Amino acid sequence: MSLDTREPEWLFPFEGMEVGDSFFIPTLRPDQMISAVTNGAKRAKVKVVSYTTQKDGNLGVRVWRVN
Repeated sequence: MSLDTREPEWLFPFEGMEVGDSFFIPTLRPDQMISAVTNGAKRAKVKVVSYTTQKDGNLGVRVWRVN
């Protein structure tokens, strides 16, 4: 049995976020997701903080908009 670990293509909701808002992205590759989030935030010209965490037993990344 093969486990498919490819990530889907993500669209980050930075423009619709207020400072202090956050979102969770489930992923088996949190370091790669944090890198993608950081690059997306730079393109959107917003600052975010991202941490590896769990939600409902799922590994993922929590992202907060900080400006």
